[in-house]
Amino acid sequence: MDLNAVRTFAAVAETGQFQEAAALLSVTQQAVSKRIAALEKTLGARLFIRTARGAQLSFDGQAFLPHARELLRVADRAVASVRPGSRALRVDVIGRRLAPAGLLRGFHRAHPGTELDVVTLFDAEAAIAAVRSGAVDASFRAVTVPARQLPDGVLATRVLDEPVQLLTGPDHPLADAGSVTPERLAGHRIWMPGLVAGSEWAAYYEEFAAAFGFGIEVTGPDFGTEPLLDTVAATPTLATLVGEGTSFVSPAGHGLRRIALARPTPVYPHCLLRRDDNPHPALAALRDFLESGLPGPLRAGGIWTPEWAR
Repeated sequence: MDLNAVRTFAAVAETGQFQEAAALLSVTQQAVSKRIAALEKTLGARLFIRTARGAQLSFDGQAFLPHARELLRVADRAVASVRPGSRALRVDVIGRRLAPAGLLRGFHRAHPGTELDVVTLFDAEAAIAAVRSGAVDASFRAVTVPARQLPDGVLATRVLDEPVQLLTGPDHPLADAGSVTPERLAGHRIWMPGLVAGSEWAAYYEEFAAAFGFGIEVTGPDFGTEPLLDTVAATPTLATLVGEGTSFVSPAGHGLRRIALARPTPVYPHCLLRRDDNPHPALAALRDFLESGLPGPLRAGGIWTPEWAR
């Protein structure tokens, strides 16, 4: 159905005059007549009765009018849903409990009037494709490929270096340490069943382990955060690695310990992925918010990142 014709029908119904409807729509009276005739042909019904005082709705016109108005409301909402500044800013984060989600919450507190649509894609490859296609406006990810290898128009800006911490139960040999060097992880069982081969986070931790001579176990199914915490808390020989900004609630009695890694401090390099031609005004505001929080943390003994992040 031609929405211009429906809009013209609603205008004639409102004004009662073809001439006034033409003025309201900024078209000629002839154009109004042609649109109404085409709509009547499509519907197989006469919508108006011409009288000396103008155009009066027929019985069919009266029946069609509320539906026509609803069609126009839906069309207007559809246009608004994709109009920059009217629709929500759609942002991908690696996980809703991880540091990028915290950044977004901080942005929303600073810009409470900005509507956000937060999604979680699988990995950086999926996120890059979604940014390129416009399925999302932005994504927070570690990017393992050089900028020159990103698709045309896709940019990656480093926005957060998140320190990585050791997480242990209360009976682990390192539980009472204020901080440890990454070299001290050698010989300890670091369990991370959520690492997925080929993902950007697996690439980070594989290079981290290789650089400091420790191993990471990925055996066993990944049942999620809570079972992981339960197992680490109850097993003195197990530990895991988490980002400093990772949010979780430790159940009472678990006694979990978050231990800083230092000299050097390993940091996870979060980037903001976006298209350089995305006109959404909230995306510019998000970039300004993130840039106001730079630079990253300065740590005694320096920081460590993978080769691909340097």
